[in-house]
Amino acid sequence: MGINHFILALISFTCLLSFSTSTNVPPSLSDASSPTSSEIYDIIEVMSESPSPFAFDGITLESIDNLLSILPSGVNPALQQICGNTDHPVECIIATMPFLDEKTPIEPLSVLKAGIEAMDNQTKDALAEVTKLSMDPTTPKNVVRILQTCIDVYNNILNSDQKSLEAISNRNLVQLSTELGTNVENILGCDNAFKQAKLESPMKEMDAMLGKIISNTLTIGVDMVHF
Repeated sequence: MGINHFILALISFTCLLSFSTSTNVPPSLSDASSPTSSEIYDIIEVMSESPSPFAFDGITLESIDNLLSILPSGVNPALQQICGNTDHPVECIIATMPFLDEKTPIEPLSVLKAGIEAMDNQTKDALAEVTKLSMDPTTPKNVVRILQTCIDVYNNILNSDQKSLEAISNRNLVQLSTELGTNVENILGCDNAFKQAKLESPMKEMDAMLGKIISNTLTIGVDMVHF
């Protein structure tokens, strides 16, 4: 699944959720004070392609704070604040919301765990896709060899995810930082292998989203989590 469809699917799902403490009813997508899921999707596309400041539907967005301020009212303010301190705030919110239920206190540790779950899911999707490509008889043999590198990369990320969760259970910040940092290096492996072969990676879009999730978990784990 491409990154844009992945983001849109998550947005469509998360806009059905409500983290409001005053009501269990999800915010209406027709509420004039909140943009619809498709509008948020358009904002994300504009944000990724245009320099700041830029305008969307008559609204000038000077910074990420402006963007966060017009997200649906169902987004918990604490989650907005935590994600607002990452390098990829929108992706942080989109990725973690499905793994945070109404009973979960929104704090750096819970958001980090949700981010690791999101990373795990995205990595498994990438692993399934790259395995499928490697087994396709029409895939050139030189590409199959590179895809094997990608398979190793994704397995390494999954392994680090489990070690990160173990570090959290053991309240070991040093191990946690090490594993999260390792994933920052891991995610570059697949694309670098294709670049060295002067080929375009078929995993480029999935890796881009995965890279942002990894970056966000590192920021939260290192800068915000304290045992």
